Amino acid sequence: MTDAIDIAALSGVEQLRLGLTGGFVAPIARSVGFELVEIEEGRVVFEGVPTTAFYNPLGTVHGGWMATLLDSACGCVVHSMLRPGQTYTTLELKTVFHKALTAGVPVRAEGRIVQMGSRAGFAEADLRGVDGKLYATATSTCLVMAR
Repeated sequence: MTDAIDIAALSGVEQLRLGLTGGFVAPIARSVGFELVEIEEGRVVFEGVPTTAFYNPLGTVHGGWMATLLDSACGCVVHSMLRPGQTYTTLELKTVFHKALTAGVPVRAEGRIVQMGSRAGFAEADLRGVDGKLYATATSTCLVMAR
């Protein structure tokens, strides 16, 4: 018999850590080709390598791919701060594109908590190549609520 895990009884950072230990991985991560690689309260890191499947008509990675990665970093860093019984949803995401990204360039999206309140979480994230080159940044506001 397998023991079921009561997700609602876990803190946000405990929920996210399940993904690193073979537990639930969000389907969007598989579809878009990135993964959560570092988690702590108030900080998360995703890594990914875009392919030509995400190219726009200009021959570069579509901004939507970068925004999805940054939205995940901002959302998950807020998630990392949740207490048991809480959930959240993104209210706003502002993304700024600094440089075009091409297929095959490994990138890291690091999300950091700016401020966490009882009803709202504020986060920021940057998307950089492993060489430190900045491709995009984002800020986000999330609504925090009871599950």
